[in-house]
Formats: sequence, C-alpha cells, structure tokens
Amino acid sequence: MTIKLSQNIAISETGFLFNPSTGESFTINAIGAHVIALLKEDLSNDEIIKRMSEEYEADVNEISRDFEEFLDSLKNNNLIDENE
Repeated sequence: MTIKLSQNIAISETGFLFNPSTGESFTINAIGAHVIALLKEDLSNDEIIKRMSEEYEADVNEISRDFEEFLDSLKNNNLIDENE
C-alpha cells in the first residue's frame, strides 16, 4: 500500500502542516517531518518502516506500530490519501 499526502496540503520545513480546504493547521515533531519526507518519496509503508528502523536503530515492530499510529492521525485529519 502506498500513502500519499493530500494534494492540497501545505507543508513547511519546520513541521507545520496546513489544510486549506478546512483551514486547519497542525505541527509535527522532527520524526513526523521525517516520515512526511519519506511519504513524499512515494515509498511503500514497508520501505518507510525499514528505512526508519535502520536510521533510528529501532525495533521494526515498534517503528511499525508508531508509524501506523502516525498514519491514523494523518488520516483522521484528512491529510493523506490511501492507494492500493
């Protein structure tokens, strides 16, 4: 599965997300910003999880769980689109 950021979402380098269709804004931490950058590379979920676990030297299961929670948050705020 590939996750894509909604096309109308504005993203700053400092972790500020803005959804112009709703007027809502969000802030994310450095790791969230890193995930957003990887999403922009059109990597699959598995590729993102693998890369994050290697870069942060963390357990794949822990990264996977945290990644899914982050995606749920993005999805609940209409910031991403899912494509099979």
